[in-house]
Amino acid sequence: MNAPERTPPLAGADSLAFENSFAGLPSEFFTRLQPTPVPAPYLVGASPGAAALIGLDPADLARTEAVEAFSGNRILPGSQPLSAVYSGHQFGVWAGQLGDGRAILLGDVPARDAAPAGRLELQLKGAGLTPYSRMGDGRAVLRSSIREFLCSEAMAALGIPTSRALCVTGSDMPVRRETIETAAICTRMAPSWVRFGSFEHWFYNDRGQELKILADYVIDRFYPELAGESNRYQALLREVTRRTAELMAQWQSVGFMHGVMNTDNMSILGLTIDYGPFGFMEAFDARHICNHSDHAGRYAYHMQPKIGQWNCFALGQALLPLIGEVDDAQVALDAYGAVYSAKFEALMRAKLGLRTREEADAGLIDALYTLLQANHPDFTAFFRRLGGLKVEDPAADAPLRDMFIDRAGFDAWAVQYRERLRRENSDDAARRTAMDAVNPKYVLRNYLAQQAIEKAQTGDFSEVAQLLSVLERPFDEQPENERYADLPPDWANDLEVSCSS
Repeated sequence: MNAPERTPPLAGADSLAFENSFAGLPSEFFTRLQPTPVPAPYLVGASPGAAALIGLDPADLARTEAVEAFSGNRILPGSQPLSAVYSGHQFGVWAGQLGDGRAILLGDVPARDAAPAGRLELQLKGAGLTPYSRMGDGRAVLRSSIREFLCSEAMAALGIPTSRALCVTGSDMPVRRETIETAAICTRMAPSWVRFGSFEHWFYNDRGQELKILADYVIDRFYPELAGESNRYQALLREVTRRTAELMAQWQSVGFMHGVMNTDNMSILGLTIDYGPFGFMEAFDARHICNHSDHAGRYAYHMQPKIGQWNCFALGQALLPLIGEVDDAQVALDAYGAVYSAKFEALMRAKLGLRTREEADAGLIDALYTLLQANHPDFTAFFRRLGGLKVEDPAADAPLRDMFIDRAGFDAWAVQYRERLRRENSDDAARRTAMDAVNPKYVLRNYLAQQAIEKAQTGDFSEVAQLLSVLERPFDEQPENERYADLPPDWANDLEVSCSS
């Protein structure tokens, strides 16, 4: 009998085994460069869960050598730093060449989970100027870096495909945004940072050879199961379309709003990437815009599924020279609507504690969203409380009814809901357990992030660590952390996040 495999012990940053697969592409795809050092860097926060994925000891991240490495002041052994070029549509308008304006890829390292190709790429965000910075300074600030760090790990804990955040380091070096802030660097991890805009770059520059090289690289490394398809590029578009549709359904189901769904912010692997002016829905409004810079509401909550599909069409256009026929590309794209609907309805049935599927479920879900829109209850709190509904005891509905101005409207919907539950002989206790496992109690509300940021700006990073620990267990009751489930205070109404966030 073979001895069980032992998990290798956690190690220090200098032990990371870089392979630099993206650096193996032709030089047209990137610029090799070194990060720009920052003065006197310090550790702001680190994720034990993200560290474990690449075999790092979280305690090592507090060591001076690691802080220097993840601030860009020291190059880790084997790393070949570079910044990638890409283009994209921004707010629906072709923006031309973009690229990693403040991100520097260190390389890829072995991953302990089932990541594609078994590796994760490490990237420093905010590590200084690159050839793609345009009018920017190549830096990130403490405020935005903490937000990305916390939300990356919160989304992972919610089970939503996402990039991860290993750590945030800071420096007292001044950086100008709307005001003078201080610099920070977020170390991000993903199997790949290739975007829809990476393909658009070569298509719109009429560089068919580079387009094919990139597509083959993505297929061979991340979608090897597609290599044998009769039209591997059509198969790639079909699979990315499927993943994107499912990701949009997952975002909608937890009330997550990305804020900047430009094609250059869309992952070819169907991951949530590039956390900027994001938000989680609080008082429900399908038209809510989380990005103060989005004056037309292109990326409002209710628009996200449509924009996800629009972006897939933009990718299909870029891949058309490889796919061959417009009809073949259209076939790959046609799956989006059905995939999204099926995934969203499945997620909503789980949120409602339904074990079986009925044709009328779509109507029940639509009626609920109509009710939510009319009454604006807190999205997260409503679904969490809904788990406590008792099928045969409407008199106990007070905590739910009190979330609605139109209590009679809620009562009418609850009658339909109870009838549906009775048809599958739903057990109250079992249903609540199942619903609590999919309806989070804790999400990264803007005011919670703001409180952690304001404390960090005084040099106290304890709230960053505490909030991370709460968000790592979003479905648990955590009675000792009950305050993190509180509804936003009045002052939170004045919080705004924009593309500079």
